[in-house]
Amino acid sequence: MQIPAVLLPHTITVRPYLGTGPYGDIHGDPVVIRRTFVEDRRRLVRSTSGEEVVSETTVRTRPSEHIPVGSLVTVWAGTPQQRIALVITTNLFDHPSSWSHVELSLT
Repeated sequence: MQIPAVLLPHTITVRPYLGTGPYGDIHGDPVVIRRTFVEDRRRLVRSTSGEEVVSETTVRTRPSEHIPVGSLVTVWAGTPQQRIALVITTNLFDHPSSWSHVELSLT
């Protein structure tokens, strides 16, 4: 089961993390994802390296979206709140009798 589209009113732009090069992180071309839910709320999360990091934004989207840790995400595009944030963690929630989704924690 997927989250109904009516509950995913926001759009984000993702520049997927591709790896590290001689000059730092490498990100792919921007990809627009139209069905998301963006929530600005501060919480403490653990990064993939185990350190505690403050996440300022949580994004939920369809389970078919693959957004790697380290990707750059633009939220609230075209508004005064627009900003680019780094993906700290990505989690897949997949259950046969509940809404499946991907949850991202952003800086």
